[in-house]
Amino acid sequence: MSAVPCRAFAVERGPVQVAANAAVFADTLDGLDASLFLVDTDGRLIHANTAGQAMLDASDVLLELRGVLMACDSTVSQTLRQVFAAAGRGDQAHGINGLAISMIGLDGERHVAHVLSLTSGMRRNASAACSAVAALFVRKAALTILPRSEALRNAFKLTPAELRVMLAIVELGGVPEVAAALGVANTTIKTHVRRLFEKTGAARQADFVKLVAGYATPLRKPAECRQSVGATR
Repeated sequence: MSAVPCRAFAVERGPVQVAANAAVFADTLDGLDASLFLVDTDGRLIHANTAGQAMLDASDVLLELRGVLMACDSTVSQTLRQVFAAAGRGDQAHGINGLAISMIGLDGERHVAHVLSLTSGMRRNASAACSAVAALFVRKAALTILPRSEALRNAFKLTPAELRVMLAIVELGGVPEVAAALGVANTTIKTHVRRLFEKTGAARQADFVKLVAGYATPLRKPAECRQSVGATR
């Protein structure tokens, strides 16, 4: 796919400014954690960001067949075709805020797709310079563990150990599992959990999931920034 999805900005400016803005726009899309696909009314793929291209290469949720974006599930493919066609007609049956579609990959992993029409409201002007009528955002239906959690840590004044325990509980489960993974005693984890309750106002460990989800980033996680559970000190 082209590295420049469309001339979504500065369509009345000079070619140099248009190219610069389009390059920044494409780089921004590539920074998203969600897979993004821009399609025309027939479902032809106009642009895929980096995460989207990786999803297409895997061919377990979506694939590109003769230039057309399709789902591995035939029923989902039919739904997408109908939605893209409706967007091309300016049909507002699904509203301007988008439509959510559930997907299951060939590997059994669940994903959720959000279709955003580009032919309604102010978005009509933004997409006028290209043939895209809809943007499809797809991501795995799973909680994203923050690779960098400064905002969460600063918001509740957590120590590095407390933050590590909170993320470990969200990812691994209860106190015994976290204690085993971190190589410490159950009582140590219980002490951290008690302090986390006091600092965050959470009433139960399940509330930590909501906190982490609330501070999740929409940006992609560089491979070198992916965290693994380490030792608690």
